[in-house]
Formats: sequence, structure tokens, C-alpha cells
Amino acid sequence: MIDGILAKKVGMTHIYSETGAQVTVTVLSAAASYIVQRKTKAKDGYEAVQLGIGEKKDSRADKAMKGHFKKAGTPCLYRLAEVKGTELDNYKPGAAVKCGDVFKVGEYVDVAGRSKGKGFQGSMKRHHFSGGGESHGSMHNRAPGSIGSSSDPSRVYKGMRMAGHMGDRIVTVQNLKVVAIRPDENVILIGGGVPGAVGSVMLIKKSVKR
Repeated sequence: MIDGILAKKVGMTHIYSETGAQVTVTVLSAAASYIVQRKTKAKDGYEAVQLGIGEKKDSRADKAMKGHFKKAGTPCLYRLAEVKGTELDNYKPGAAVKCGDVFKVGEYVDVAGRSKGKGFQGSMKRHHFSGGGESHGSMHNRAPGSIGSSSDPSRVYKGMRMAGHMGDRIVTVQNLKVVAIRPDENVILIGGGVPGAVGSVMLIKKSVKR
């Protein structure tokens, strides 16, 4: 069984548990998700399954990728990712991926996605600095503070937390609970929030810390 799937973020909502408690969930859809390629140890040096999601026009794919998808018997897809697992010989290229075949209600998963881009931001917002004093005459309310010594080392150390581009990077949220699965819609409901905007693609994998 593969240990992950690709899914598209539909949005957030809430449902009610059997006890009547309100549970906030993120809705993720695995529709238009296919097995594209089977990686083998004999040919590729490792065992894995390549997944793809998001159908697109043939004109939007180059010749190499058109041949890749044609060999798999799938439509041209936007996103590809590899996942590992056990008994991978059961997964044939061209087959659709179903949420219910990989996950069960109640288990925990890790969700990785690209966070929303926030452009160029100052150091306080980007790194959650508290800022200086607000008293009269402070003049250091929203400044980053000292960034290095003068004569030694006479430079700014690499990795110094300063202003710069914020967001738009791969973020993984761990140990989220699978609240519900709707096989007829190929939809999985995960408790809590996941990174990324509505419509972005997520990689859902079985939790590594549970």
C-alpha cells in the first residue's frame, strides 16, 4: 500500500462528531489523481510510485511529458510526486487513486503544501519580533535591532533574521487527524488547517511521528 496521495485543497468547513462537538476540517479532493509510473529497484534503484493530479490540455505539455503520460494511459497532469509504500506491484499506471484505499478514519497524517506568498515583509512581521519599547523617546518601536559587531567580524553572519521575502515555500503540518472520508466523492476531511491557498495541491502522507 502506498503511504501518501496528492490532493487539491477545496476549502475549510466544520462538521459535527457523534458526540455533537463541532470539528473544524479542511476538505481535500483527490479527484483527477492517477498513478503515472511505477519505479522499481531493478530499473531505477528504488521502489516507489509516481502520482499525478490535475488534468490539463495536451497543448500545455511538452513533447517529452506527452509521451510520458501517453505511456501511462493518463491525461496530461499538472503536478507529479513520488510516494513509497509496500506491495507496490499492485499499483498499475493509469489507475485512479482513491482516498479510501490509502487512509482510514481516525489515523494521523502529515500534509505538505506551498504556503501563501506574502511578498517582501519587514523583520517584525516575518520573524515575529516583539519590537522595542513604546515609552516616550524610545525611537526603536519597529526596528530589527543590531545585526552584527563592528570591527570583528566586520560583516553580517549568514542566516541573520532580517526583512525579506515571506511565504511561498513548502510547509509541512504534522499529526493531523483524518476526521472523515467520502469515497463516492473521493474527498478526505482532515482536522485543522493545512498550508496553501484554495486550489493548491497537497501531499498527504501517513504520519512519521505516530
